[in-house]
Amino acid sequence: MRRGIRLGVDPGDARIGVARCDPSGMLATPVETVRRGRGDLRRLRQLVLAEETLEVVVGLPRSLSGEEGPAAVKTREFAQRLAERIAPVPVRLVDERLTTVTAEAMLRDQRKGQQRRAVVDQVAAVVILQHALDTERATGNAPGEVVTVGVTDTSGDDVEETHE
Repeated sequence: MRRGIRLGVDPGDARIGVARCDPSGMLATPVETVRRGRGDLRRLRQLVLAEETLEVVVGLPRSLSGEEGPAAVKTREFAQRLAERIAPVPVRLVDERLTTVTAEAMLRDQRKGQQRRAVVDQVAAVVILQHALDTERATGNAPGEVVTVGVTDTSGDDVEETHE
């Protein structure tokens, strides 16, 4: 298991849930909910820098069959913009099927209405990150797929670079 703090991110249309793990990679905990829109990537970059983050894990929504629909396309675009903003810290996309459902179920009896919606994104980020941590611990491999960042080499041509 690699040592280092990781951030888990659950990007939604209105809010972005953020979680972090301890340096040993054992336990994910909620951090905050970032309002989607102007300044959201700047805030995520601030969190990455403040935590001296090893990597960021972004939940990729897939259907139960594993197919990717419009939500996955939007998430991939978001992850690409985030990766460009926080490079050289790597961004990984991991399967997040049913994480919001799990988070809602965990909070159903504890909080009501708007208060629950504000927290459910953080809990979903915790579920995403904890799953990624557990997967790495079980397999010995970093989970998901790395988002590549296009960089310009000295000749001015675009090249793809993967940050691991």
